[in-house]
Amino acid sequence: MLSRFKLKKHGTNVKTELMAGFTTFLTMMYIVPVNGFILADAGLPMGAVVTATALITILATLFSGLWGNTPIAMSVGMGLNAYFAYGLVLGMKIPWQTALGIVFISGIIFAILSFTKFRVWIMTSIPMDLRRAISAGIGAFIAFIGFKEMHMIVANKATFVTLGHFSDPHVMLGAFGLLMTLVLYAYKIRGSFILAVAVTSIVGWIFVPDLKIPTEFLSMPASIAPIAMQLDIGSALTLSLLPVIITFLITDMFDTLGTLTAVGARADLFQDGTSEDKALEKTLEADAIATVGGSLLGVSTTTSFIESASGVEAGGRTGLTAVFTAMFFVLTLFMLPIFKAIPEPAILPVLVAVGVLMFTELGRMNFKEMDTATAAGAFLAILVMPLTFSITNGLAAAFVTYTVIKLAKGEFRDLNLGVLSIAAISLLVFIVHG
Repeated sequence: MLSRFKLKKHGTNVKTELMAGFTTFLTMMYIVPVNGFILADAGLPMGAVVTATALITILATLFSGLWGNTPIAMSVGMGLNAYFAYGLVLGMKIPWQTALGIVFISGIIFAILSFTKFRVWIMTSIPMDLRRAISAGIGAFIAFIGFKEMHMIVANKATFVTLGHFSDPHVMLGAFGLLMTLVLYAYKIRGSFILAVAVTSIVGWIFVPDLKIPTEFLSMPASIAPIAMQLDIGSALTLSLLPVIITFLITDMFDTLGTLTAVGARADLFQDGTSEDKALEKTLEADAIATVGGSLLGVSTTTSFIESASGVEAGGRTGLTAVFTAMFFVLTLFMLPIFKAIPEPAILPVLVAVGVLMFTELGRMNFKEMDTATAAGAFLAILVMPLTFSITNGLAAAFVTYTVIKLAKGEFRDLNLGVLSIAAISLLVFIVHG
């Protein structure tokens, strides 16, 4: 069994892979309670979501390790889960069953593309700086959601939004949690997110009167029956939802390839011209299949996690790291009482912190040589997503603006079929809203 991982070839051993798997588990364990809270806001039962999130993390990460033999862990993606809950279900009033159908369809398309060269073509068609701006825009979007849900930003008739009431102990707890999260991450402490959640929860239980300390800590997993196989594919197959499906598809592709590029650079994986390119293909395939499986279990888009880099830094080099990570996630199936007792002001700062990390993609953009079309598209992607509470709107504004400016300047060489196709689909967003 161990021979399939080729440990000696990759200069590692079982003990190193075990510690790397545990490190990855600590750094991304936060996704189980965080996803539970986010999708619960969309009307899904939190207990069922927690169990489904743990299950898809276990299955997807295990499959990734065995199929691709890479140390890449997978779970429900941050950003698209927030868009699923707050953008589609709460914002556009789409039933969560239909939203799951959208995730399923985008996953099926991604799976098909993962077995072809089209995924490479579509990725190379889109300017790198636009891709980075889209990532930063999603970061701004989910950070805004975090601030809003913590009531650190509230509605105002005159200015639309304004600063919240920091005299409220819940708001103060959220601010404390956010600072704690960022400080621990700045010190590169393993499991900084989940540690910050734990510390903030304890502070809340002690000092905020209406927050109760949990009386039980472990239980049998909640049933996923209320959400499993409840997706409505038929309702998702409408022209008005096509832009949303494309948004989920493109964002998942960006997220996955960006993560694999970053982690691969640290682990010397996915290098052009080597046998490791096969590992990239298999990891993409695993990611796409996991999204399809996740929608059947009742959760939003599953993707490769950048937190896998922590396991790589700990020495993980093969799929055995992912296998061990999956095994550790079995523990989260039995931790529902603890997750339910976590105060929202302790869990929501993670949204803002993840948003900050995604926003750092701006630092990799080439501002000095950026043309007007790219600059305008990037700016609108970053601004429109949080302002309209929609990743779809941000993508559409970016691609339509980029394409129109390039056409107006006669720079047709920069407009390939990929960009034109996305721009045409983006126009549907504004036509439908109109």
